[in-house]
Amino acid sequence: MAVFLDSWIAELVVVLSAAVLAAYLWFQRSYRYWETKGVPYVEPAFPFGNFRPVALGQKSIGELLHDMYRQLPGARLVGHYGFRRPLLLVRDPDIIRQILVKDFGTFHDRGLFFNEEEPLNRHLFALNGSKWRHLRTKLTPVFTSGKLKGMFKTLQDCGREMAEVLESTADRGQVVEMRELVARYSTDVIASVAFGIEVDCQREPDNEFRQWGRKIFQPSLQAGINFMLAVVSPTLGKLLKLKDGAAAVSTYFRRMVAETVAYREENNVCRKDFMDLMIQLKNNGYLEGEKPENGEGGTKEVSPTKLTIEDVAAQAFIFFGAGFETSSSTMSFALHELALHPHFQTKLQHEIDSVLKETGSDITYDALSKMPYLDKVVSETLRKYPALPLLNRECNQEYKIPDSDVVLEKGTPISISVLGLHHDPKYFPEPERFDPERFCEEQKAKRHPYVYLPFGEGPRNCIGMRLGLLQTKVGLVYILSKYSVRTTEATQVDLHFNARSIILVPNGGIQLRLERRC
Repeated sequence: MAVFLDSWIAELVVVLSAAVLAAYLWFQRSYRYWETKGVPYVEPAFPFGNFRPVALGQKSIGELLHDMYRQLPGARLVGHYGFRRPLLLVRDPDIIRQILVKDFGTFHDRGLFFNEEEPLNRHLFALNGSKWRHLRTKLTPVFTSGKLKGMFKTLQDCGREMAEVLESTADRGQVVEMRELVARYSTDVIASVAFGIEVDCQREPDNEFRQWGRKIFQPSLQAGINFMLAVVSPTLGKLLKLKDGAAAVSTYFRRMVAETVAYREENNVCRKDFMDLMIQLKNNGYLEGEKPENGEGGTKEVSPTKLTIEDVAAQAFIFFGAGFETSSSTMSFALHELALHPHFQTKLQHEIDSVLKETGSDITYDALSKMPYLDKVVSETLRKYPALPLLNRECNQEYKIPDSDVVLEKGTPISISVLGLHHDPKYFPEPERFDPERFCEEQKAKRHPYVYLPFGEGPRNCIGMRLGLLQTKVGLVYILSKYSVRTTEATQVDLHFNARSIILVPNGGIQLRLERRC
């Protein structure tokens, strides 16, 4: 019996070894792809290709692409591999412009895997092709200047509430985690604008809505692996039928949207906010005062396509998730840098004081446009800490890279390291140094316009960019007009980021102290 068992184990070892060897040789054959195309590449390793640090939770995918960006500083293109799948990192800003704008028709899809069975994934970020184009056309009028001005009172109310809530915190001199503090403000804004509900997270930090909001971007092993597979191996993601972050909170958000819409329609409630606009698209297929969109070939649709209630829920969900996280992250990173550089903080406060003196201390929509230094501070914050550290596109047909002999096959995934571009000393000298004057008009005119991409660029840029900037600036003005931010012993000068997060989440948070201004 023992002899038989030993023989069986020996045969199993031989079979497994042969299988591993066959897989290794199969992968190694794939790893010659970029070499045969004459594209510089980062040497891969079996079985993760170049994504071993992400798979093992050592680095986030944004940081990994940044590392690859730096490894071949003279290259226009950098080949790399996700498992055995060839991917292309584009470094050259002229090629980036071609992909994002001039040849957008060839690169209009992100090429990421999203679980299509999840209703909340019917949003702009996830959709492809004609579905994306159709929805983008419908939603673009939602973010015009006129619509944003209609939402501005909500931002004022939430900003004023934040300033009041911080009084006791400042008086006690306690250390506060700024990411969580400003996330409550942005959650209140988005909850009111997108869902039409008052949650008052600033006075009730454990509010149910805030708890669900935390889960959307909460770093975890599952979230990290899911995003890695969405980028490097959509086919494997589909085979494994991975559940994403939206699935965990889907029931809650879909029920909330359905109840909000039903209540407004039954009681004829009109708040002139995002949800009102979504209801118009659900009931009419277009916004009041807007012409119905043109159909295929430029002909006017007789009956414009209306959004379903699940479409409305999906847009409200991504509006909430992206809206509160990106704005709160940018605000907290800005406050972190201003605390480390008091002279920049003082200069910004002088500008805020000067403008508010003209408006009688009223923070208005027009007042923000008179604060150019505020705009520089926010821009430099987004340079150093971009809300999304990478962009993805997929080639939908054979494509020849301009001024090269490289021809991309249909289905080739494209990555752009926003973090890499923003920290390239060729474009931003001493990139780790925080300097708002990088965004004076003279400096901006000297730079290639496609080396600064905090919101993407081209037809698929961030549709909520202006609202995000508005929300960020309002929050900063309300805080800095009444308080100064100071470092403490708990403040980390050099931030390190969570390896399991899609976005830049600092380990240990951002610990600062507030003090009242005289």
